[in-house]
Amino acid sequence: MKTKAQKQQTVETGVKDLKWSETVIVADFTGIPTAEMNVLRKSLRAMGAVFHVVKKRLLKIIFEKEGIAVDPKQFAGQTGVVFSPKDMVETAGAVYRFGTRLAASLAGSRRGASAKREGKVSFKILGGLEVKEKKFMDGADVECIGALPGREALLGQLAYILTAPIKKFLFVLNEKIKMVEK
Repeated sequence: MKTKAQKQQTVETGVKDLKWSETVIVADFTGIPTAEMNVLRKSLRAMGAVFHVVKKRLLKIIFEKEGIAVDPKQFAGQTGVVFSPKDMVETAGAVYRFGTRLAASLAGSRRGASAKREGKVSFKILGGLEVKEKKFMDGADVECIGALPGREALLGQLAYILTAPIKKFLFVLNEKIKMVEK
């Protein structure tokens, strides 16, 4: 049990983190092994973000101090909060990739795991907040954003779409030239 001073320190740290953040993502990390959580923290740290475990009541106080009308008590499970200076796309992508990698690794290891532990492990994105706009999105929307391909992949797809008609036209012209030569 935390003392009042520790809780105040948690709120102060949360408010400070919220001030420099552009994006906040709330996730349920029930039953996730510490080693896996350290992997998430390390990947977030590489992009300048931090992950904190914050009680829902304290998270509500943090949000209220910044004038954000979100009630974290609506979420089920344990709440972990990602504070990130990056935009929603990049932050949601990192958290989403961690969740899918974790689900895949747990699915592979569950073959030998006990049924007792199976139901207790979950990592789920509960919601996201764009801090500047004070706009809260539910977990499904944040997961959809996280599932989008990266900027480079999207630019590659756009380049393919733009060049495909030209390539087909050149192919047709080349075949016409072959027909005329015969």
